[in-house]
Amino acid sequence: MKAIYLEAPGKIGVKEVKNPNRKTGEALIKVKSIGICGSDIGAYRGTNPLVSYPRIIGHEIAGEVIDIEENNDGIKPNDRVIIDPYVYCGKCYPCSLNRTNCCEDLKVLGVHIDGGMTELFSHPIKLLNKVPNNIPWEQVPVAEPLTIALHAIHRTEVKKGEHVAIIGAGPIGLLAALVAIAYEATPILVDIVGERLEFANKLGIKYTVNSKEQNAEEAIKQITNGRMAEAVIEASGANVAIRNTIDFVSYAGRIALTGWPKEDTILPTGLFTKKEIDIRGSRTSAGEFPEALKLISDGIIDVKPIISKVVNLDGIPEAVRDLSEHPEKYLKINAVL
Repeated sequence: MKAIYLEAPGKIGVKEVKNPNRKTGEALIKVKSIGICGSDIGAYRGTNPLVSYPRIIGHEIAGEVIDIEENNDGIKPNDRVIIDPYVYCGKCYPCSLNRTNCCEDLKVLGVHIDGGMTELFSHPIKLLNKVPNNIPWEQVPVAEPLTIALHAIHRTEVKKGEHVAIIGAGPIGLLAALVAIAYEATPILVDIVGERLEFANKLGIKYTVNSKEQNAEEAIKQITNGRMAEAVIEASGANVAIRNTIDFVSYAGRIALTGWPKEDTILPTGLFTKKEIDIRGSRTSAGEFPEALKLISDGIIDVKPIISKVVNLDGIPEAVRDLSEHPEKYLKINAVL
């Protein structure tokens, strides 16, 4: 079968590899659609220290079940599924709390182990989620980044009527803003790229702040009538943005750190106590796939505008190169096989 193969940083192509053998507890899936994620770009660039080479990339994977054992959690051949790409041990302390996303031995597809940018893929049945028939294949992979946005909203316990400041207008930030609206909260999206903020306005996100052109703290203060945001989600990974969360959050507010910074950030810890804020990590997702799929299926969140381009499997290497060199041109590039 064909696979998208990284020989080394910067060396990506289509390669013939052996078909997978389905193991006990797994289902064999005919891959139908794939999303290209920022982590795939990091692997291509060689900037993710967790990635080893050679490596088959890809973790936003959806397809049809073609072979599965009888004890199958209600999943059967021909079912449409999306994979949960975070393979957990099920034995450690976080797993005992059902916080499988922070498993002590977590294996992420396309990072620690080979991913699913292939024609066929075998994956644990417990990590498969049925996909409603009314979601087009090219849209299904967006459910995975939507779970990450949902997890950040859940970690900050966003409530109806609250303001949610979201830093970073990439796919995760945009999706988090749309989830906030679905939760009847008011998102305030902060970024330095005007085009992305204009796009957010077109999606129905009323409040956007260009922190390159205006004082974001003052803008948020005005929007919130002086309170500041009860919840803040950092989705860029920029050190200055992480620092700004402390200023953007209200007294007794909550912060979720979703972006992955390349270096440590110096923070004014005295303000943690003064404001009595809750700062929480927000890593990937844990159990959010059913909600993400329902939001898309019910039309509550329209992910179609997030998809900038659709290619086929053979077009993925060029799409990865283009995304790496011109990230400002795209939000999501998906592939349909």
